[in-house]
Parts: sequence; structure tokens; C-alpha cells
Amino acid sequence: MRTSRALAVTAAAGAIIGLAAPSASAWDGSAITVSPTTSQRGGTVTVTVDAHECTRGNNNHVSSSAFPRTRLRPSGGNMATATVKISRKAHIGAHSVTATCGAAGSVTREAALTVIHGGVRGGVGGSSSMGATSTDVAIGGSLVGAAAIGGGVFWLRRRGETRTGRA
Repeated sequence: MRTSRALAVTAAAGAIIGLAAPSASAWDGSAITVSPTTSQRGGTVTVTVDAHECTRGNNNHVSSSAFPRTRLRPSGGNMATATVKISRKAHIGAHSVTATCGAAGSVTREAALTVIHGGVRGGVGGSSSMGATSTDVAIGGSLVGAAAIGGGVFWLRRRGETRTGRA
């Protein structure tokens, strides 16, 4: 009998904690997303907050050391967005973004935005403020030349095959 009571109490406590967890974790730093996450000074990014607390009222805003305080606007469902311009004086590196939504208070996402110097690096072949180096130009020119020579040799060989096939 004691085992069944202990089991019932444990199940009830687990159910209460399980039901309370989604509402408790809804308002944390993961509710804030920044797109794109990397930008240069003067660039524009969109901050989205996924919390119903931010869809009501007029005092909802986002702020960061990278951009001025900007008002959040409801964008459907539990989402609110703000389009912000990165300050020309923002320091290079990671910046936190804070969302403040009425009575719910504030929440901060650490390192949500990275300000870089020059162009945005988009992975392989991303743009750069320095441009192509002479080595890059030499390699590219060599590849184009090799392709042209290879294409010419292939064309000449195919042309020779058609002549011998007719004879």
C-alpha cells in the first residue's frame, strides 16, 4: 500500500511540474531571434520575439549596445518584430539583445548579434571588403585558361572522329 501511495504522489508531482514547465520556460532568452545574426555597422537586422507578452501594449521594445531602443510591433500569433539599424559606432564583436515587454519584464539573449568589420562573410565565397588578391586572380585566370584549352582539344578530337567515321 505504501508503494502505491508513493507512486501516486510522485506521478502527481511530475504532472504538476510538467504542466508548469512550458509556461515558465516561454519567456527566456530563446524567445529572441535575430536575422541575420551577423551584420556590419550601418546594416539592418530584424529582431523577432516569440512571446505573447510582447504583442500587447505600447511599451514593448528591444535594445542593445549595437542599436538604439526600438519599438516592437505585433506580427501575428505570439510574434513581435522590430527592424533595427546597427549603429555606426557599434563595437566589433558579439552583442546581447534585450526585449522588454510590459508587465512581463525584460529578457536578454546573450551574443544574439555579431557586428563585423567590412562585408558579411557568407560562408564559402562570401563577400569581403578587401576584394580579390592577385593570387585569387591568378588562380581564377589559370582555371579559365585550362578550361578553354581543354574545351578546344575536346572539340578538335570530336571533329577528327567525325571525319574518320565518314571515310
